Amino acid sequence: MPSLAANITTMYQELPVAERCDAAARHGFQAVEFLSPYDFSPKEIIHWLETAGLKLLLININPGENGEAGTAALPGREAFFKQSFKQALDYASSLRAPMIHVLAGRETAEQPLSRTLFIEQIREAADLADRQGITLNLEPLNSKDVPGYLHSQSVATTDLLQAIGRDNVKMQFDFYHLQIMEGNLAASLSRYLPLISHVQFSSLPGRHEPQYGEVNVPHLLDYLDEIGYRGWVGCEYWPKAGTEAGLSWAAEYGILTRAQSH
Repeated sequence: MPSLAANITTMYQELPVAERCDAAARHGFQAVEFLSPYDFSPKEIIHWLETAGLKLLLININPGENGEAGTAALPGREAFFKQSFKQALDYASSLRAPMIHVLAGRETAEQPLSRTLFIEQIREAADLADRQGITLNLEPLNSKDVPGYLHSQSVATTDLLQAIGRDNVKMQFDFYHLQIMEGNLAASLSRYLPLISHVQFSSLPGRHEPQYGEVNVPHLLDYLDEIGYRGWVGCEYWPKAGTEAGLSWAAEYGILTRAQSH
């Protein structure tokens, strides 16, 4: 059975952020993702986690400014990347989060990308993260939602991982993005399993719960068990009509709403 983590950035929108860990724990989640924790102090977040009895798995690096989707591959933004990575590493270390998703950046007419710069900066960041026992995740983001992103397909991410050559830099495999870009998700999961540190999902279209989409998420979760994936699966979706109302899909995985538990 897969280990599911609630994403408290996208889920529980009906609650203040400070109450979302408690809500996730009441539903039976044992871990959470928090994409952008930087509006809160580590002390505050530790209190939420400890009170709820949850672990934090993943945070994102600050994506940048004015619609940037990361800065690691952007020439001229090296100082911002180093500052934002230090911030993310400090947070991950304080919160005992084992993974940081490092965003590369998107190319525009005014701002080209540099693959060489990205590789250099991720190597340096990975060496710093390794001292803290932290893994850096590279996630292929689809070119429809994030046009111009440095790596949008699993093969491109794999090429980057090989060029970077650090054991603590892995692939973050999101069903939503990779269904848009290439489909055939089960085959890709099997092919790239040794490189995958984390899996996420949401429905397509809409980025909602799995019952609303075209991707057979229950089948893929079973398949992850079959091929021996032992990591976590993040529920990175936007509930269609409230978090609890949409959780019926998760009952077979031990996630129960108040109505289901009576």
